[in-house]
Amino acid sequence: MRLFVCQGCGQPLHFENTTCGSCGRRVGYLPRLTRMSALEPVDGGFRALAESDKTYRFCANAEFESCNWLIPEQSQQDFCIACRHNRIIPDLASGNNLILWRRLEVAKRRLFYSLLRLQLPLVTWVEDPAGLAFDFLAPTHQPVMTGHLNGAITINLAEADDSERERQRGAMSEPYRTLLGHFRHEIAHYYWDLLANNEASIDEFRSVFGDERQDYGEALRRHHAEGAPPNWSQQYVSAYASAHPWEDFAETWAHYFHIVDTLETARSFGVSTQPRVASAAGLESPVDFDPYGATVDQLIEAWLPLTFAINALNRSMGLNDLYPFVIAPAIVVKLGYVYRLIHRFPHTPDMADEATLKGMIALLKKGVAANS
Repeated sequence: MRLFVCQGCGQPLHFENTTCGSCGRRVGYLPRLTRMSALEPVDGGFRALAESDKTYRFCANAEFESCNWLIPEQSQQDFCIACRHNRIIPDLASGNNLILWRRLEVAKRRLFYSLLRLQLPLVTWVEDPAGLAFDFLAPTHQPVMTGHLNGAITINLAEADDSERERQRGAMSEPYRTLLGHFRHEIAHYYWDLLANNEASIDEFRSVFGDERQDYGEALRRHHAEGAPPNWSQQYVSAYASAHPWEDFAETWAHYFHIVDTLETARSFGVSTQPRVASAAGLESPVDFDPYGATVDQLIEAWLPLTFAINALNRSMGLNDLYPFVIAPAIVVKLGYVYRLIHRFPHTPDMADEATLKGMIALLKKGVAANS
């Protein structure tokens, strides 16, 4: 994500800020401009210093301190471009539902930041019955399954409870489980239906991920009973990705989002790697490009050294690796499909220099083994 600044005083702002911590001005997010803006009250609304000729008001969910996105003052909409996709929210008067829902909304807005940066199509469930809808459900008498069906993404509110999510992560032997990860995974199923399930894309999808027409329920039952196949990490970005082509696609899509957004953050802060070792070939990582528009080979050449360094930093603090995954050459091919699907580019077989990527991966594996 980009680094934002307050137009009133020039100090940095976080994406979730509602006021500037330095000058105290009210601030909000302008999704059309992908910018945070300092605000000045005017005639019941706000003048945005980032776009001084227009006035705005906050999304209706600002009443619950769950959204800081802005809407043009003259708009007929009550909710911002992200919140208008909400179909069901939990009972906010019950227990700690309000706190948990706010956490879901933080992750959802980060998802929408990326969707808007990538200019992906967004249709609400009001505009089209198959449009994108979010159902945030609190488990009561029946369990809630997080998932996607016909445009509707259901998220179990309990996933916003850090201790419960960590319990689930341990129970399922997952190396990574976050709210943002859930959103990025589930939205992939929505966009598979929208972008991949058509004559122009489906043959390439099947050549890369396999035939999705195999029985999905049976594939999941087999995966939960038998686990991932041996050496799965050479073909899949996660063990769960090996369950079925749909899940392989969703996991790969989510990792594409992890990569581009984290690299944009690194670029915004001027983060790069220049290891002080005799042989640093393949370990240097200047992020001097826009990751949201970059090709997969650019992304991987920057991502592998950066995550190697960040994982080392985490280990220095006694923490688990921030990115506990292996990007094997086969996964680079799958990321290439996701890239082409999102950017609507035709297939080009030799998009990345496979020999270079294999060399970088081998170098990093050698370093990981030495530091394990």
